[in-house]
Amino acid sequence: MVFSWRGGPDSRRLLLSLLLLTAWQAGSGQLHYSIPEEAKHGTFIGRIAQDLGLELAELVPRLFRVVSKDRGNLLEVNLQNGILFVNSRIDREELCGRSAECSIHLEVIVDGPLQVFHVEVEVRDINDNPPVFPVKEQKLFISESRMLDSRFLLEGASDADIGANSVLTYKLDSNDYFTLVVNSKNDENKQVELTLRKSLDREDAPEHNLLLMATDGGKPELTGSVQLLVTVLDVNDNAPSFQQSEYEVRILENSDNGTTVIRLNASDRDEGTNAAISYSFNSLVPSLVLDQFSIDANTGEIVIRGNLDFEQANFYKIRVDATDKGHPPMAGHCTVLVKVLDENDNTPQIALTSLSLPVLEDAALGTVIALISVSDLDSGANGQVTCFLTPHVPFKLVSTFKNYYSLVLDSALDRETKADYKVVVTARDGGSPSLWASASVSVEVADVNDNAPAFAQPEYTVFVKENNPPGAHIFTVSAVDADAQENALVSYSLVERRVGERALSSYVSVHAESGKVYALQPLDHEELELLQFQVSARDAGVPALASNVTLQVFVLDENDNAPAVLLAGTEGLGSVATHLVPRSVGAGHVVAKVRAVDADSGYNAWLSYELQPPAGSSRSPFRVGLYTGEISTTRALDELDASRHRLLVLVKDHGEPSLTSTATVLVSLVERSQASKSSSHAFSGHVPVSEASLVNVNVYLIIGICAVSSLLVLILLLYLALRCSALPTVGVCGSGKRMLVCSVGSWSYSQQRRQRVCSGEGPPKADLMAFSPSLPPRPGSEVVGEGQDLNVDHGFQVSLFILLKSFICHNLVIPFMVFHIFTYITVKFPPGLHSKFQASWVAGRSCLKKTKKLKLKLKRNQTTSFLCWPLGSGDLSHTD
Repeated sequence: MVFSWRGGPDSRRLLLSLLLLTAWQAGSGQLHYSIPEEAKHGTFIGRIAQDLGLELAELVPRLFRVVSKDRGNLLEVNLQNGILFVNSRIDREELCGRSAECSIHLEVIVDGPLQVFHVEVEVRDINDNPPVFPVKEQKLFISESRMLDSRFLLEGASDADIGANSVLTYKLDSNDYFTLVVNSKNDENKQVELTLRKSLDREDAPEHNLLLMATDGGKPELTGSVQLLVTVLDVNDNAPSFQQSEYEVRILENSDNGTTVIRLNASDRDEGTNAAISYSFNSLVPSLVLDQFSIDANTGEIVIRGNLDFEQANFYKIRVDATDKGHPPMAGHCTVLVKVLDENDNTPQIALTSLSLPVLEDAALGTVIALISVSDLDSGANGQVTCFLTPHVPFKLVSTFKNYYSLVLDSALDRETKADYKVVVTARDGGSPSLWASASVSVEVADVNDNAPAFAQPEYTVFVKENNPPGAHIFTVSAVDADAQENALVSYSLVERRVGERALSSYVSVHAESGKVYALQPLDHEELELLQFQVSARDAGVPALASNVTLQVFVLDENDNAPAVLLAGTEGLGSVATHLVPRSVGAGHVVAKVRAVDADSGYNAWLSYELQPPAGSSRSPFRVGLYTGEISTTRALDELDASRHRLLVLVKDHGEPSLTSTATVLVSLVERSQASKSSSHAFSGHVPVSEASLVNVNVYLIIGICAVSSLLVLILLLYLALRCSALPTVGVCGSGKRMLVCSVGSWSYSQQRRQRVCSGEGPPKADLMAFSPSLPPRPGSEVVGEGQDLNVDHGFQVSLFILLKSFICHNLVIPFMVFHIFTYITVKFPPGLHSKFQASWVAGRSCLKKTKKLKLKLKRNQTTSFLCWPLGSGDLSHTD
């Protein structure tokens, strides 16, 4: 208690006068202080004179003095400064024993006028007492025939402190035979037992020395230990055993001597002398127990032999041994807990009638659960009974008449939150000390179907490899219903819909009870990449409740399609093409080009080209680009080279295992004049079109290309205006879902190796499809090597290129093919025009098909992103 003053001397005198007047009228005041035990001499406790409102100059004239009953001179007051301090050592355990509260009560007396103040100084406990065992060594005698998991009672340690400082934990040193088991019945009783975990052999080890250590819960921790000497006995098979390891007895104080406390009964499975049992108190029982109780060795009856005083001791723990008369004798143990009740004539009686159970969880407030009546045979204040319930229950007591109550519903019930309540009704009389009685009512809450089945997630993503066996288990959905019994029985079913032109049930099915989802037929990644459907979970309540969960089944690609070679307008394995090459060409001259596509995706569609070595030992003067498929000369051709070369090109994907196809290219070495003449014949044979008709075609194609180009430029300008007007956002590239990149005509495609290209102005707004043209590299152009990244400047240029090509692939496939035709016409119909046109038409149809799939994917994505062409060797390379 702290007092503070503000103001001048006059206000202080006025306040002091008022305090003195109030103290004189009341006759007394009270202060409360708190100090830890074992405080040093002179430890400051409080400014008692100031807190009592007394002037320091008045202490001596008014004969200020402190009186403490039965506490000696533990505390003292300095009359010079009015400070209460510690005068001598204070030991809480010596002062108050194990009482939960310990205080020193002081009376402060001053004269003129006479005033008496009451001061209470609380003594707080500190951890100054270590755990103490009653003996330094405990001896146990254990027969070698004892079964595993047998338990042997030990005398635990005691701690003179209270609270957490007296909470003990036990630890047994490491050994092969015994473990320690501590049964905490309550804070006052911890039963420490040794448990046998390995069979004993007296001939192998007649004795076992163990160390039992007890540690209290104080800060810092204090420990105590006792040596356990286990002697292994031989011969006797079974020890006496009690029906319970612990008995609890309540008995009134001041009971007559000879009153029976409890009659114990132990049994021994042996026969004859080995089954004869005698009862005795354990040798470690304290003398206080021996003074108050005695036990009959033959009957096991424990009776009172001394006067029980509740104020002296209200709890006794008695260790009882039941020993047989075998050789050597074996003993069983039990603990009798005797609680002495304070004497009172009659306790209140509680009667519960008219129970209305169970209670529906949607019952209305005020519903009557039970009728309660209480009575007490005492009279006056001892017979006046009040009833109350345990807190935090949704019920209340409503008094209907004298000593009659109704237990009614006070708040809404929810069986899923709590299915039953144990309501304890307590009746307390008005005696001093008051007596009370309690009765419990178990209120069960009946279920109502008010909860729908719930899935752990609103959506699940499942990955399934294509070509799965029919009836394969692909996923299991599970919903939990918080209700009970029929209301919690969940059944599963598909939410039927159409997938293309087929019903969903032709693809998958779900088991009604287990929730397992099965694929009814093999899935094909090239036909169906994503199967999205819903599974419904419905309970069996009335009315039934249901909920749905969405499953997204992604069909993962497997390498089940070999590369298809597009060579000279012929698609298939083992294609053959013939090319005429002048002998005068130098090194690096492109002779031919092998084109191939793969119906798979990702690495399974990433193609590489290899030139098979010739059958002879001579080295071929040709090579093929690893990812371009271009066949070029490795050196200048001469007269010594054979006139005909049969080149076998192996096209291989990167799947596991990889699939291959071959293409045969026949190269004939001729003189330049013969090559020009052959080229002219081939040109005229494949394209029999007059020069006038070519001019007409060129005019119309130029008009069409100009119109398309104007539209593209307008779209590009609108796009740049929108991008420039948008505020910058964090990040260079927005996150997005990677999507298919396809090709048209001689534009190759892949689905696996990708690189982001963005302008750096903000998150991407649309999915773009990037294409790499099959044009020879420009002089001085840089090719980004493997493992290198594109810089920002190149990235912006590439993003513009991607925008143009993406628009063409998504919306202008037909004009794009017209553009190819125009390109070939403007170069005066190069050889193979018809085959190139046919390849462009086939690839264009493939792009249209895959573009439709992309549009379906874009509808499912809320955020789209820029996607760049895959990197075959770390750059924006192309396979064509």
